[in-house]
Parts: sequence; structure tokens; C-alpha cells
Amino acid sequence: MRLRTVTAGPALTVFAAAALTLSALPAAASSGVRTSGSSAPAAGAALAAPPTVSVTNVNGHLQQLQSFATGNGGNRTTGTAGHTATTTYLQQKLQAAGFTVTVQTCTTCSGSAKNIIADWPGGDTANTYMFGAHSDSVSAGPGINDDGSGTATLLEAALQLAANHPAMTNHLRFGWWAGEEQGLIGSKFYVNSLSSAQRSAIKAYGTFDMVASPNGGYFVTGTDPIAVKLREYFTSINVPTETSTECCSDDGSFRNAGIPSSINSTGASFTKTSAQVAKWGGTAGQAYDSCYHKACDSYPSNINTTSLGRWANAQEYALWTLTTGTSTANDFSLSLSSSAGAVNPGSSATATVNTATTAGSAQTVTLTSSGAPAGVSVSFSPASVTSGGSSTMTVATTTAAAPGSYTITVTGTGSAVHTASYTLTVNGTGGCAGAGQKLGNPGFESGTTPWTASTGVIGANTGEGAPRTGTRDAWLDGYGSTHTDTLSQSVTLPAGCGSYTFSFYLKISTAETTTSSQYDKLTVQAGTTTLQVFSNLNAGAYTLHSYNLAAFDGQTVTLRFTGTEDSSLKTSFVIDDTALTVS
Repeated sequence: MRLRTVTAGPALTVFAAAALTLSALPAAASSGVRTSGSSAPAAGAALAAPPTVSVTNVNGHLQQLQSFATGNGGNRTTGTAGHTATTTYLQQKLQAAGFTVTVQTCTTCSGSAKNIIADWPGGDTANTYMFGAHSDSVSAGPGINDDGSGTATLLEAALQLAANHPAMTNHLRFGWWAGEEQGLIGSKFYVNSLSSAQRSAIKAYGTFDMVASPNGGYFVTGTDPIAVKLREYFTSINVPTETSTECCSDDGSFRNAGIPSSINSTGASFTKTSAQVAKWGGTAGQAYDSCYHKACDSYPSNINTTSLGRWANAQEYALWTLTTGTSTANDFSLSLSSSAGAVNPGSSATATVNTATTAGSAQTVTLTSSGAPAGVSVSFSPASVTSGGSSTMTVATTTAAAPGSYTITVTGTGSAVHTASYTLTVNGTGGCAGAGQKLGNPGFESGTTPWTASTGVIGANTGEGAPRTGTRDAWLDGYGSTHTDTLSQSVTLPAGCGSYTFSFYLKISTAETTTSSQYDKLTVQAGTTTLQVFSNLNAGAYTLHSYNLAAFDGQTVTLRFTGTEDSSLKTSFVIDDTALTVS
């Protein structure tokens, strides 16, 4: 994985067992009416369950990759003998299994680097689903997690599909890329070699980069059909997923060419939070992979076998359900950018409804809702979209809306029916008048109002500035030169309440190398009171920060963030999911 800023387009405890075969994947349903992301065929047709991928076989591939590095200077860097041995191994395994393998020489990569492209015969090539990983390592080490894990899991998933010879409805293609660690140059070379029609035929691309991090999590970042299927699989085995704030890999090459894409991983150098430990286990305050881009990224010491097996089977589930069996000629997926919102009576919340074409041609999808209580209305703008498009859902409440939590079902109707759920919380008044969440546009999803901000701070940011949830956030600084950004909102607090809590999530990334000097700072204020000063020394993933504002009971106060950078080495301060909760 190559961590960098995108400028365009966009542990779990390690199990000692060397072999682990997961239980069978969830079988596809047989109903013609489906929930979001389901893979059922048309009514009356049956879709066979995907085969199970043995992690023993995946580990066998990783042992081979380690041997290629050990025998060739300790790494598998693009342009070296270690990388050539890797691509030759992939080519031979895939050809022997019956894949049509194209060995593409990347003329912009280092040395005589090869991309390995493998197509499974059959299926509608106008509806192609593509899965990929990068086959190279950094020069510092063998790259067994980064990205031997993605390389090996996809290889074994491909071999399992081949061994079962399913009937193909859509077309399946794999890609193993050279030069990812040199700037995604192998995947860029491949994408640039495609015609416009060939790009349009790829309905989704999913990249798998580091899927066995020793202290990792489960990150599925994207809304494309492959991401939908991966989330569906992890839900079926009761493993929660998150959207990653780390960036980026070969998904960027495809996304920048207009191909729906996702990056899927267990994390790289960012640190695991306490909340993530509660979800997945592991150790808070430590990197997902402490051997990221180091010589210690080796087999078997730097592999989480549990994660490795889960991801291999998630990949198999996604590729199998998207490309095999009988399906509707045209189909789509439906998802929400945010699955929950809280409002005071008389206010509204918004979420983005995303759709994607998963089979056949794009189609008209009509959006409706159900489950809204009295005093709550739901509208869509627009009310229908062409699959691949999005709509803004507005959930509006009147002052008569009763406090409570309600589930609203969003339904998309086209050639199939898909649904997604949204949880609405209508705040109550508690023991004081005007209790609830008091900030306007707290997640920045509905533009800039009522925030006041420097130009470019609030937006649909990517890369280092990627949001924690939804599609928008506030990104202060990150320029690497003398610069100041501000973000503020004035809010009136009701009097006589028992609790006034101001909170926000903050992510800090920096190019500064010092361990003692605060060169770049973010000052957080309520009125003239400084609540806290953060700096480049506090770099880390999104973390929740909370402050007691009881001193401002009954007053109007301006909450302000001021970010300042010195003359060199950038630091980014990214803010999302703010709240001022009164109770």
C-alpha cells in the first residue's frame, strides 16, 4: 500500500494455527425480491453457494513469496528478480487452472516489470467485474502483508472458482499490478491501455491491499458492487466493517478513469483506536501493521491468519455472487452514505442514496420510503435516478414529532427491488427546554451553512482529508507552506439544562519528523476560551474529543477552529461528525 494524497477523482490476536478453513459462505437467497447487496437470481432460479477457500492454501502461496524475496536480496521490488519470480508463479498457477492469462509488460515501470491479467472464460464481457492486488514490495522487505496477503488471497480465490467450473453470467477478471509502490504505475499503465468501451465494460474494480495486518481491522472503502458484496459477507459472519482513512492503492487508477472502485484492507501504519479494539480486538494506540514497509513484513510472523482467511472467503463470496449462476439481465445496488441521523423536532437531516449498476445496462431506479412516524416526512431529490447515480434524501420533522428512535426503509425499485435502512432519532426535551443536538450541519453533508470557513475547508475531500463518515468534512491546512484556515459556528445554548457537551472527531496527518516541536497547530475555542491546542505531535487517526460547555449555559457562543502551518512540511487537521449535545 502506498500512502499518499489523492489529487484527482477521487489486531486482532494472531492465531497460532497454521491452517484454518472457514465455514461455508452464506448461500445466496432464491427470492426475486432482494435487500440491498443481495445476490439472489430471478424467482425460481437457484444460485449455488460459493466454495470455501482454505487458508492453508493461501499460506502456501505466501511461503512461496517469502522464498522469492529471501533468494533475491530480501524483497520483491518491481524490476528485480524477486518480482519476476512472483509474476512467473502467478502466471503458471493461473494458466494451469484454465485462466486466459495476459502478461502485460509495463513500459513505464522499473525494469521489465509485468502486470498479470487473468480472465476466466465465459460470462458477458460487457459486464466485467475485476479484482486486483499489487504484486510488488518495497525495497526494505519481502512485503508479505503488503501486499503478499492481497496477492495470495486473490490467487487462491481464483483457483477455487476454476476448480468448481461454475456457469458464468457476468465476466470475471483478475489483475496483479507491478509498480504500486512506485506510484501505482502498473495499474495506471493497464487502465491507460484500455479503450473507452473496455473501461465502460468494467462495472466495478476492487483492490485488496494488506488483508492480514497483525493488529488490523476490516476496512471496506467504496460504494461499488464489489464493496457492497464484501460488506454483505462480513455482516453474515458478524464482523463489523469501517471505511478506511488511509489512502491509497491501485483503486485510484481505476477510479480516476471513471470505473466504480473500492480499496479493501486491514490497515497499514495508522493506529488502532479503543473503539476499534472493542469491535475487533487487538491493542489500542498501536499501528495496524507495525512492520509496514519494513524488513519485518515477513512470513509467517507478520500475518494474521484469522483475517487472512476471512478476507479470502469474502473475496470468493463477492466474485462468485457477482459473476456466476442465473441473474436478472439488469440489476443494481442501493446504499446510504449515512445510516443514521439525530434531529431536534422541527429540524431535518440528509443522507445520500447511492446506486450502482451491478449487471446488464443502467436502468431507472425509483426511490420511496416507509416507516416514518407522524410528524416526519421523507423526500428524495431527484425521486428517481439512473443506476450509477445518487439522490439526496431529506428527512424533515415538525415540532409535533414525538421523541424516539425510528427505522425508515429506503426502497429502490427497478427491474429488482433493493432496500436500505436509516435510523432516525428525534431528540427529546429531557428536563430542560431545548435539549438535543444544537449544531447546524454537524457532519458538513449539506454544504457550508451555517458554518463560516476559509475557502476550500468544507467539501467532499479525499486522500488525507477523507471523511470519517458520509462524503464531506472540514480539512484545515495541509499545504506545506505558511497558511491559516478557520472554521466556526455560533450557537445559542438553552438555559437550565444539566449537560452541555461539545464533541468532534479529529484526524491529524503530518510530514513533520520532529518528536518535540509544535510547528503546526490547531486551536479549538469556545468564545475566547481555548479548549485545547493540537499540533503535528498529535498525529493519528480519527479520535473523538469532548468538552464541557456548561459555563456557557443560556449564552450564544462561537465555536472556532484555527489551523496554522509554518513554512514547510505539511500538517492536515481534518474534522468530522461534530456535535453540541444538550440534555
